[in-house]
Amino acid sequence: MTANEVALSYLVASVLFILSLKGLSHPLTARRGNLFGMIGMALAVLTTLAITRRVDLAVAMLVVGGIVGFIVAKRVEMTQMPELVAAMHSLVGLAAVLIAIAVINDPPAFGVEVPVPTGNRVELFIGTFVGAITFSGSVIAFGKLAGLGTYSRLFSSAPVVFAGQHWLNLVLAIVMGIYGLFFVNASPEGQWTPFIIMTALAFVLGVLIIIPIGGADMPVVISMLNSYSGWAAAGIGFSLNNSMLIIAGSLVGSSGAILSYIMCKAMNRSFFSVILGGFGGAEGASAAGAEQKTVKSGSPEDVAFLLSNAESVIIVPGYGLAVGRAQHAVKEMADKLIEKGITVRYAIHPVAGRMPGHMNVLLAEAEVPYDQVLEMEDINSDFGTTDVAFVLGANDVVNPLAEEKGSPIYGMPILEAHKARTVIVNKRSMAAGYAGIDNPLFYMDRTMMVFGDAKKVVEEVVRAIE
Repeated sequence: MTANEVALSYLVASVLFILSLKGLSHPLTARRGNLFGMIGMALAVLTTLAITRRVDLAVAMLVVGGIVGFIVAKRVEMTQMPELVAAMHSLVGLAAVLIAIAVINDPPAFGVEVPVPTGNRVELFIGTFVGAITFSGSVIAFGKLAGLGTYSRLFSSAPVVFAGQHWLNLVLAIVMGIYGLFFVNASPEGQWTPFIIMTALAFVLGVLIIIPIGGADMPVVISMLNSYSGWAAAGIGFSLNNSMLIIAGSLVGSSGAILSYIMCKAMNRSFFSVILGGFGGAEGASAAGAEQKTVKSGSPEDVAFLLSNAESVIIVPGYGLAVGRAQHAVKEMADKLIEKGITVRYAIHPVAGRMPGHMNVLLAEAEVPYDQVLEMEDINSDFGTTDVAFVLGANDVVNPLAEEKGSPIYGMPILEAHKARTVIVNKRSMAAGYAGIDNPLFYMDRTMMVFGDAKKVVEEVVRAIE
């Protein structure tokens, strides 16, 4: 291919990536967005193969990676998607570091002059340290999400903090920057020592940045690492003079940054407060004092009676629904209620589940009509006039303590399920959510708790409605 043909092909692929992001911004166009993204990536890969010197090696790596990706995609559960995303981010960061090493080792192979120009060195420095931080940070995020805290305290869902932590991070960042400057100004013979030290410090910094972030802030961490991986790719793209990497990396980096902002806003958290130390206890821990309080519990038959005699129902899906794979049973239950003339809608919090859009994907998988699924700002005002709010496995996102000063989650926007005339809450136990605090919603006079696996409970509700 000629240089113009390559440029045109990469430009078309870039346009398809932009259209993909546009499509993914709404459930109705998400499938089309995915299709645009796949076509764009296929075009980018084919173009790269057309200009590479080692087609055999590139194809072999594509085959191996494709097989591994296919197997993982077939086996992974929806509840494991967040840790899978974190793992993918780590690979993008590691790829950026390895490409930088290859460029430094053999610049002519990548069309870079010898000695490597200062501008290219700066780009390699930025791409390398961002990629290294992305890799090690994503590994820690993966461990936290996968519940590997029993194997190492670094993976604990609770924040891992120690005295002088922020000062240590600052010192490491400064030292890393100093060695980065040494690398930028080093001769070809003396460049490896500062580069290796700089990269090693970046790997350590990635770990230290993520370990103090608690489970409640993990949705922000995922989108933040997504942004990091994009900027790492863009930085390496500048070094290689590859417009495709620059554009694709910039799209990922900017969209991840915007998503991080949206997540922080949804949790009433500043981005810097998340980075400097999150909140959140170990998942599954009991809230302090919860065992001394009493709750009103009921059976699936009681739930069926309340739902069947309501005029309006709002279903609030949470992580418990995802764990129980209950979305199809919930869809069947909603259909039966709608047949009875009952208005049924779903309320989605931006950070429900373990990653942005988690609940939307689950409901789409069950073919829930999009017009029944409403975002928090669109449905919150309706809870006060709703007969029944049915909360399935949600916790922090419906916690009224967010409205009380002094609470660890004070100011966090929540779904106002506590304002409904009757509240039904399905949970497996009285365990606290990610924030590790009790939820007064469970003890209200008009709240009925139904304990058990979400799918089994809802299936019994469906049979009782029939």
